[in-house]
Amino acid sequence: MNETILVVDDEQNIRTALAGILEDEGYRPVFAKDGLEALDMAKKENPDLVLLDIWMPRLDGLETLQALKEFHPLLTVVMMSGHGTIETAVKSTKLGAYDFIEKPLSLEKVLVTVKNGLDVGRLKAENDTLRTVAFKGHDMVGNTPAILQLQEQVRRVAATNASVLITGENGTGKELVARAIHYWSPRKEKPFVEINCAALPEELIESELFGHEKGAFTGAVAQKKGKFDLADGGTIFLDEIGDMSLKTQAKVLRILQERKFERVGGTKTIEVDVRVVAATNKDLPGEIRGGTFREDLFYRLNVVPFTVPPLRERRDDIPLLVEHFLAIFAQREGQERKKVLPETVELLKGYDWPGNVRELRNIIERLVIMTPGKVITPDQVPDSIGSAAAGREGEAQHPGAPLELNSLREAREGFEREFILQKLEENGWNISRTAEVIELERSNLYRKMKSYGIDARK
Repeated sequence: MNETILVVDDEQNIRTALAGILEDEGYRPVFAKDGLEALDMAKKENPDLVLLDIWMPRLDGLETLQALKEFHPLLTVVMMSGHGTIETAVKSTKLGAYDFIEKPLSLEKVLVTVKNGLDVGRLKAENDTLRTVAFKGHDMVGNTPAILQLQEQVRRVAATNASVLITGENGTGKELVARAIHYWSPRKEKPFVEINCAALPEELIESELFGHEKGAFTGAVAQKKGKFDLADGGTIFLDEIGDMSLKTQAKVLRILQERKFERVGGTKTIEVDVRVVAATNKDLPGEIRGGTFREDLFYRLNVVPFTVPPLRERRDDIPLLVEHFLAIFAQREGQERKKVLPETVELLKGYDWPGNVRELRNIIERLVIMTPGKVITPDQVPDSIGSAAAGREGEAQHPGAPLELNSLREAREGFEREFILQKLEENGWNISRTAEVIELERSNLYRKMKSYGIDARK
């Protein structure tokens, strides 16, 4: 289908001349004599590009441009004027115009500008589509009251520039909330920059956040932009902010207050326009009492607080999450989507999911990979999840029932075996990682696994 070009000009001879060259190049021109007519035509024809005169009766070009951008933000608009000034050109660019052509028109330049403008428009549309697809892989899935309320609050807050503090257990989806805030905000065309404050050594975090100048420290062979630089105009997500040092907290506080900072080893003050979204699994008021977190920074970040509920408090979302992950993994692997029996879903709902949504995602991925057939049955669910779910169901059916154990030692060993199985599952059966998490020597963990009959090759 030929691209539609809307020509808006009150001079008949201009419209006629542009009609001829645009049709010769295979475009489909449509016309309007002034701004008001242009707005009606744009809604009716949905043009791919607009050639818009500035000086017109009823509604001038700049007012028309502003109105067009309100209902079609990605529309490519080229301004035309016989009385153009640098000031007018700059103003039209700030309002979203792609280019500015002076009259008398060079028809050759018009065609080059139209071609380039259409190319840019296609790229914008593709980027918007890709951004939407990418976000669909990170959206908040669920229809329980807690999640629906969170989604509604996110959309309401996203339109503002308020700082946001997201709290919740590990694996609940704090990053998804941060990405949703950015996606639904006016900043979505700008960068979303993420930094995990807990994953960076103390001596590197300042350089990562604020950048450094050449020679600032050993190994700084060139100037480097920091995350706040890279996020200018967009959103920076400070994950695990509770692990940030007091020194770095002071610098982040300054950015929130003054919107400026200096690079490590530098003296030049850099101004930035960045929205800060932070997240933590720690009790920050408790950290403040312990002297490891600044109270003034907490209040600056905690303008809008969000708490992401753990998965065990929204078990009715598990069926939706399971289907969501099945679709993601089927698409990623290029395979037919597998089905999960209702009994399997009920088994998954009975588990407490200490690793929350992240743990559920990992389990579904493993089931998709390891299940040879097209249907995932209850017997394919890992034993640690199945037994824990069964135990929870038994407790619910027989509250306060005496345990069938002869000694405290048996009870302790039973608990220890289930605990080790659970932690092995959470850490993908990586023995070293599990030993580190539960603060046990690797050799001791192996001995316990052997004594409890836990197969390390699982």
